[in-house]
Amino acid sequence: LAYNLQPLGQRGSAMVPLVPLVGSCRIASRRLQQIVASASPGRRSFSSAGMENGLVSCEWLRSEMTGGRAPRIVDATWYLPNSPFAAKGPQTAQEDFLVGPNIPGAVFFDIDAVAEKHPNGVPHMLPSPELFAAAMAALGIGPTTPVVAYDRHGIFSAPRFWYTLKVAFGHKAEVAVLDGGLPRWQELGYPVENGMELPPPVPVESWSRAPGTSWDLERVRQNIDTREALHLDARPAARFHGTAPEPREGMRGGHVPGSLSAPFLDFLTEGPVLRMREKKDLQERLAAAGITDLEKTPVVTSCGSGLSACVVGLAMHQAGMPLSKWAVYDGSWAEWGARADTPIVRTGAEGPEPVP
Repeated sequence: LAYNLQPLGQRGSAMVPLVPLVGSCRIASRRLQQIVASASPGRRSFSSAGMENGLVSCEWLRSEMTGGRAPRIVDATWYLPNSPFAAKGPQTAQEDFLVGPNIPGAVFFDIDAVAEKHPNGVPHMLPSPELFAAAMAALGIGPTTPVVAYDRHGIFSAPRFWYTLKVAFGHKAEVAVLDGGLPRWQELGYPVENGMELPPPVPVESWSRAPGTSWDLERVRQNIDTREALHLDARPAARFHGTAPEPREGMRGGHVPGSLSAPFLDFLTEGPVLRMREKKDLQERLAAAGITDLEKTPVVTSCGSGLSACVVGLAMHQAGMPLSKWAVYDGSWAEWGARADTPIVRTGAEGPEPVP
C-alpha cells in the first residue's frame, strides 16, 4: 500500500486514491471475514470494550473477527539494522508485508515514509498533521475507527504507531497493540493471508498534534536542570552507559545527564514470542527504574530513534500511568548522540563520568 501524498485539495471532502507500490498486489482468494467498521445486517456491531488499556490479546482479536466485527488492523513493522530486530533478508518491512503472511484484513503503515523530514536526517520523526491525514485516509482510518496495531517481532515497533495515533494525535476512538503480534497469532494457529486488499478510501479529516506529547531537544536540555519530568532511556543498559556501540554510525555513547536506564526488553517476556509482562511485574520493574508514583510522576521516554521508547510508554500505561503523564523525546539518541553540543554521561571504571 502506498500513500498518494500529493496536495490534498479541500480538506474534509477530498479522497486519497490508493495505488500499488510494486506492480499489482496479489489479493488473497479467501478472507477470514470482511473487515468492516460497521456491521452488516444480522451481525452485532463492533465494540471496543477490552481495548481501553492499549493492549489486546490475539484471542480477543480472533473472537472479534470471527463474530463479524473487527477494528482496522494495521501492520506497523519496522526493522532496526544491526540488531535482533533487523530484517531476516534483503526485503523491507513493506515488501515483507506484500509477500505475507499477514493477519487477515491488515493494512501497512510505513513508519519511515509517514514522517517529517529532519534537517540532520534523524529518522521517522512524527509527521505533520497534513501528512498524517493523508496516510490515515489511505488506511481507511477515520475519527471513529478503532485500530489494532501489530508487528512481526511480537512487540517492538507497533507501540510507536499506537503512540502516534492515540497519544500524539489524540485519536478519539480506541487504539491498541496486539500482544505478541504476528508471532503469537501464528503460534496459536490462526489463519493468515498473503498479499493485501485495499481498504475503501475515506475522506481526509483534520488531525492535529496533542500539546506536550512530544518533546524536542531544547526541552530535554532544559529538563536536565528543571527536572520537569523523569527521563527514562529505553535503550539496552550497555548503550545507556556507553560501554556498547550504537547501531548507527557516528553516534557517541552514553546518556543524557539525569536520565535513568529502563531497557524496553525488561518489560517484555523472554522466549521466542515477545509479549508484555503482567501488571504487577511491570509495576515492580518500573519502581526499580525510579517511578514510585505512576499516577502523578510525569515521564519523558527516549531510546535510539523514538520507537522502543513507546514500548516503555505502553508498559507504563499497562501498569497504571495515565497517558497524560507521558511524552516521548522524538529525536531521541539519534539526535542527541549525533551532536557535539549536547552533554552526555558515560560510565567508566570509577562510575558515571560527564563528557564535555
